[in-house]
Amino acid sequence: MQNKTKQQLVDDLLELRMDVSELSTSEIRQRMAEKELKMENSIASSIFDIVGALIIVMDAKGRIKQFNRTCEKITGYSFEEVKGLSFWELFISPGETEEIKEAFKELQAGEPSNEFESYCITKEGSPRLISWSNSIIHQDGGEIESIIGTGIDITRRKEAEEALQTKVEELSRSNAELEQFAYVASHDLQEPLRMVTSFVQLLARRYKGKLDDDADEFIHFAVDGANRMKELINDVLTYSRVGSKKKEFKPTDCKVILEQVLINIRLFIKERGAVITYDDLPTVLADSFECIQLFQNLITNAIKFHSEKQPQVHIGVERRGDEWVFSVRDNGIGIHSEYFERVFFIFQRLHGRDKYLGTGIGLAICKKIVERHGGRIWLESEPGNGATFYFTLPYRTGDDLE
Repeated sequence: MQNKTKQQLVDDLLELRMDVSELSTSEIRQRMAEKELKMENSIASSIFDIVGALIIVMDAKGRIKQFNRTCEKITGYSFEEVKGLSFWELFISPGETEEIKEAFKELQAGEPSNEFESYCITKEGSPRLISWSNSIIHQDGGEIESIIGTGIDITRRKEAEEALQTKVEELSRSNAELEQFAYVASHDLQEPLRMVTSFVQLLARRYKGKLDDDADEFIHFAVDGANRMKELINDVLTYSRVGSKKKEFKPTDCKVILEQVLINIRLFIKERGAVITYDDLPTVLADSFECIQLFQNLITNAIKFHSEKQPQVHIGVERRGDEWVFSVRDNGIGIHSEYFERVFFIFQRLHGRDKYLGTGIGLAICKKIVERHGGRIWLESEPGNGATFYFTLPYRTGDDLE
């Protein structure tokens, strides 16, 4: 009002068919204030109708006094059809829980009410899930003037969440069944394989050199095949067991883990003349047994794929935000970038067994372990210039570790 020019005031008064000369200053201000109030009410009414949320104004007993267009659109009822009805009749279906009923009763009693969800049955008979929040307008004497309910239709979101949850449960069940199948199948294969291996090795000891060259070669292939199958079954068992027992994560000193790994593979390190160095490693919240598998697989891989140089492996670590980033760097043959993702898939081999032994499961086990711990794993490499495998584990403070 104070920002209007005299000319604007005159124009406004002319619209009201008033003679400026016949009105006092106070009357002019009053009339203009009334006009501005009317305009503000008009704007508020427009917002009330065009807003995308359901808005209901009720009296102290929950009877509907105002009902915006979004309510009409979602429920299928016009304001004239619901005017005077209670909020309970329209928006709280008979099957709702006592908790929702109590929340609304508390609201009617003038107490602060928590947000709640309830099903509204539309005019067509279909249920819509509404998320409500409410506020109270009091009179000067403290009595309730109005209850304002604001609702959001979350039916589709709820349906999407339920569908996603169903998919997650199905996937979880499928994964559990696959892990169980891998374990049982591998375990059940052990006994017949043990028998085959024993008899083939017996043939090799008893008849090697006594038959022709072809027989010796056939026996060699059979022994080698049996040994490869045994190694493969053991690796499948190892893969299927990752996370199967769901051991509780505990504070794990990575330096102690690494020292244990170096003891486990000391002969392998000595045979290849490898040099292992490492940073000061942190304590993390983890499954210690799986951490041993993780470090052991990465270090043996780094040594195995060596070049003509003396194998050198360095285990590094640095903190980045809320995670530890570990690295296992070698000076081996390296990997082409096109294989960076493929190497983490189960049974994926980039080299023939005649050059590098293995089943192609080791890095898949590493990936499974890291992801179970809430981390990620990747690599950087150039052919001929070695490779660096990175993986992350969540950073934990002293209190978290305790």
